[in-house]
Amino acid sequence: LQAPPTGSDALAKYRDLAAQAEKLNEDLLSAQDDLSKKQGELDKATTDVNAAKDQAAKAAENEKKYQVQVDKFAGASFTSGVQLNKLSALLAGTSTQDFLDRSSALEVIATGKNAAMGNLTGAFQQATDATNKAADAAKRAQDARDAAAKLTEDIKAKQKSLNDQIDQLEAANKNLSASDKAAQRDRGATPPANIKAPTAAAQTALNMALSKLGSPYKYGASGPTVFDCSGLMLWAYGQAGLTLPRTSREQSTFGAAVPRDQLQPGDLVFYYSPVSHVGMYIGNGQMVHAPDTGDVVKISPLQSQYAGARRPTA
Repeated sequence: LQAPPTGSDALAKYRDLAAQAEKLNEDLLSAQDDLSKKQGELDKATTDVNAAKDQAAKAAENEKKYQVQVDKFAGASFTSGVQLNKLSALLAGTSTQDFLDRSSALEVIATGKNAAMGNLTGAFQQATDATNKAADAAKRAQDARDAAAKLTEDIKAKQKSLNDQIDQLEAANKNLSASDKAAQRDRGATPPANIKAPTAAAQTALNMALSKLGSPYKYGASGPTVFDCSGLMLWAYGQAGLTLPRTSREQSTFGAAVPRDQLQPGDLVFYYSPVSHVGMYIGNGQMVHAPDTGDVVKISPLQSQYAGARRPTA
C-alpha cells in the first residue's frame, strides 16, 4: 500500500483538489443561474401565450360583428329603391330631387359599407396577428421547458460531481499537518489601517468583506455567515446596493477592466482559466477572499495564476 502523502505533498494535493472543487462549484452555480433564467423565459412565454389567445378571441368576436355589418350593407345595396350607382339613380329617378335623394342614400350606404369593410379587414388582421403571436409564444414556452428539463438533469450531474469532489477533499484534509490545518483557520494578515477605496460603493463593500474575516467557507453559500468566493463578493457589494452576478466567471466580465498595476481597494481580482476564484483587493498586494472548504474568509497575498481584475460599477 502507498503511504498517505505528508507535509507539503499533502497540502499540494489538497489545494489541487480544492481548485477542482471550486471549478465544479462554479459550473454548478452557472447551471443553476441558467435554469433560473430559463424558468423566467418559460413564465414570460406562458403569460404571452395566454395574452395572445385572449387577443385572438376578442379579434375573432370583432370579426364576426363586422362581418354582420358588411353583410347588412351589402344587402342594402340591392334593396328596392336604392341602386348601385348614380347613373342608375338618375335613370330611375322621376325628378331632380328624387335623384338627389337617391344619390344621398347611396353615398350613406357606400360610406357605411366601406367603414364596415375596413373594420372587418382590421379585425381579421388582428386575429391573424394574435394567432401567430400565440403560436410563437407557445414555441418559446416549449423551448424553454425543454431547456429547463435538460438543465435540471445537468445540475443533478454537476451536484454529484461536486459532492464526490468534496468527499475527496475532506479525505485529503485528514492528511494535512496540524500547522496546515491551523493555517486554514487563521484569518491571515492584519488589514492595513484606514483603507481608502475610490468610491463609496467600493468602500462599503470592502468594509463588509473585511467584517467577515474568520467566517467559514461553504460551497454555494453567499452569506451572511458562510460564503464561497464569489458569494462573498456578491454579499459585500450587495450591502453597497450593487448587484453582482453570482459566479466568479460572470463577475470577471462585470464592470470595468483594471490593469494589475492600477489596482485599487474594492477591485475584484480573478484566478485560473477559465476563471473559478475571486477575491477583493485591499491594497499592498493583498486581497480578502474565501479560499476553499475547511478554510475561512481571510487576507492573503495576491496569488499565482492571476487572470485579471474588474472594478464593479453601477
